This record gives sequence, C-alpha cells and structure tokens, in this order.
Amino acid sequence: MSYELIALTMFASMMVMLLTGQRVFGAIGFAAVLSALLLWGDGGSEMAFSAAIKLMKWYPLLTLPMFIYMGYMLSESGIADDLYRMFHVWFGPLNGGLAIGTIISAMNGLSVAGMAIGASIALPELLRRGYDKIMVTGVIQAGSSLGILVPPSVVLVLYGMIARQPVGQLWLAGVFPGLLMAGLFVLYIVVRCRLQPRLGPALPKDERSIPWSEKIRLLRAGILPFLIFFSMTGLFLMGVTSLVESSAVGAVAATLAALIKRRLTMQVIEDTVRKTLAVSCMFMWIILAALCFGAVFDGLGAVKAIEGFFVDRLGLGPWQILIAMQISYLLMGTFLDDTAMMVIVAPLYVPLVGVLGFDLVWYGVLYTITCQVAYMTPPFGYNLFLMRAMAPPEVSLADIYRSIIPFVAVMIIGLAIVMIFPEIALWLPELYYAK
Repeated sequence: MSYELIALTMFASMMVMLLTGQRVFGAIGFAAVLSALLLWGDGGSEMAFSAAIKLMKWYPLLTLPMFIYMGYMLSESGIADDLYRMFHVWFGPLNGGLAIGTIISAMNGLSVAGMAIGASIALPELLRRGYDKIMVTGVIQAGSSLGILVPPSVVLVLYGMIARQPVGQLWLAGVFPGLLMAGLFVLYIVVRCRLQPRLGPALPKDERSIPWSEKIRLLRAGILPFLIFFSMTGLFLMGVTSLVESSAVGAVAATLAALIKRRLTMQVIEDTVRKTLAVSCMFMWIILAALCFGAVFDGLGAVKAIEGFFVDRLGLGPWQILIAMQISYLLMGTFLDDTAMMVIVAPLYVPLVGVLGFDLVWYGVLYTITCQVAYMTPPFGYNLFLMRAMAPPEVSLADIYRSIIPFVAVMIIGLAIVMIFPEIALWLPELYYAK
C-alpha cells in the first residue's frame, strides 16, 4: 500500500468516527495512535507521549486559558451587558438599531461567550420589542462569529502558533476585515429594516426620552470593555508586554473591572473558572490529538502528496487550489469546530500556501473568515446547535436554519472581497511593523 493511500485511509477512518458521534479528540487521537502502531510497531506508541510533552512545553499556549477567562469574566459579571445596554439606548431610535447594537456588542474574541451574551440578553429583549425572530437569531449568530476575527481572537492566536506567524501581525490583519464584515452586516440590517420596518421596529417615542445624563452614564459603562481590549492589545503592539503577558493583563483587567463594578461575587468567579476550565481542556485535548495525527501525516509525506495531487495530477493553478482549500474548510466546518480543523488541516495546507506564493498572514485571515461561515452552515454548524440550546421554545431549528441564509451570503461576499484585495488585511500590519 502506498503512503498516499495510507494517509487517505487515516483521514477517512477519522471522518467515519466523527460522523458516528465520537468525541473529536478521541476520533483524531485514536486514528493517529492506531496508524502509528500499525506503521512503526511499538515505537509508534511513543508519538502520543511525544505530542503530550510538546504540548506541555508550548509556552504561548498559556494565552488560551487567559483569553478564555477574560471573555467569560466579562460575560458572567455583566460588564458585556453594559455594552449592549449602551447600544440599546444610542441605536434604539433607528429601525433595526437594536440588532446593529447586538452585532457590535457580541464581538469579544470568543464565539461561545458572544453567543451566550446575545442569546441570554439580546434575544429576549429583541423579541419583546417586536423584532422578527428569524432576523434576530441570524443577527446573534453573525455577531458572535465575528468574535474570532477581531483582536483578541483566540483562533488567530492558535493559527499563529501552528503556522509560526507573528500573532501581532495576525491581530492587526484581522482588524479591517472584521470591520468590513461588521459593516456589511450593519448595511444589510439597515437596508432590510428600511424596506421591511416590521422586521426591526424602532423604539417607541416614550422610551427614547432618556435624559442625557443617563445616556452619558451608559456610554461610560459601555466603553469599559473596549478599554480592556485596547489596553491589552496596545501594550502588546507597543512591545511593552509579550503575548502571554498581554493575555494576563486582559484577564487581570477584566477581574479588576468586575471588582470595581462590585460584581465579583463567588458565583461569578466559580462560573467563570468552571467554563474557562471546560473550554481550555477541550482545546488542549484536541490540540494534543491533532499534534499526534499531524506527526503521523508528516511522517508519511502527506504534504508533498497533497501538493503533487493538486499541482501535478489535477493541474490546478494557485488561485484554484486556494479556492479548493476554502471549500474543503466549509465542508469540514459542518461537523468540526475551528480548532479541530486548524490542527488537522493547517499543518498540511499552510506549507502548500507558502509554496504557492501566498502570504501566510493573509491566509490566516481567510481561514478565520471561512471558519465564521462554517460555524453557521447547515446541517451541523456549531453556532446553529448552540443557538438552539439557548433560544426560547418559540424559536425552532427550522427558524435558525432560515435565519443564517442572508448572513452566510454576506460573509461569502466579505471573504471574496478580502481574497480579491489582500491589502485590506495586510495594509495595517505592514504599516505598523514597517515603523
């Protein structure tokens, strides 16, 4: 049996296990360890231990629990709620204004936390205000998905570690594409609600008559999350702190903000730590399994095989190969989360992207946008089922599926724009690091 066929069998067996409902890390790790044992005998069993030691020595990985903790602390302490209330007051007089505020306030670097904020706070409020339930569920999913593109994006940190690219450049590269995507969402909401005002009615006049002192107070409270993000990323970009130190600054700043607001209760601390531990352990197990899987794949020469398949056998050009990669991410994203996709496929695709002559920082942004689309793509998009679990009974799974159609179309348009004009992603990091 050729090495190419062995690699294909490995990948196919892993996919079959995933489709049978096995845990992601279990399916990946089992396929990797079993293949290593069959290929190299008893020595192959050492690959799993080697991957575990490599993971434990991966110092930048400390950023993950820090950023996850920061996102959940802002969510559980209600500080992120203040941001939503600020947008509620300032954008409420517009048709679709509350939906616009929801899009922006759900962007916090972690898709799960953004979804929790939107589903628990924004969704009941928007439904009570007469917003269309299909519009609302689509808005919350779209807004939360933007959290993995803008700083401090956990996904871009992971990509930077795997692709060996500077996280600072990746964060800066995600700024304008994130703003572009948010702008396209806002434009869609404004146009749609202007044509069909019943989908997003403006606040009644009696609720708009809020004193300016109250508006300013809400503005100050809502700006606090932005100050935390900007102080953390600013210190990192100025070279004052390393990436790990910057994540610690964000975690401490979020905790101090909750303390100053008198919301740092034992319940908040317990919920934040529990959720941080659960998500961090999920990341660790998946990365551990995927490192072992990638080592076996690399030992088989799968990277060269994929390059030869695309270039020599199919005769595809660089852009055709790039588009095929993005399509494969969309397909895998229907039943894998972004972390699993990255640690499985990135070690294969990233070297190929470099060989084709594309910028790896720009490709990191493309990958992240594609993950956003995959999060919301039926039948098994991650955000779809998360939304179903958090939504009230009157919102059915069919409503959730229908809600994402226009937003997925908007995301694909945004992805195409960033592919056609790479400068949107690369201009800011090139300008900053040129100095």
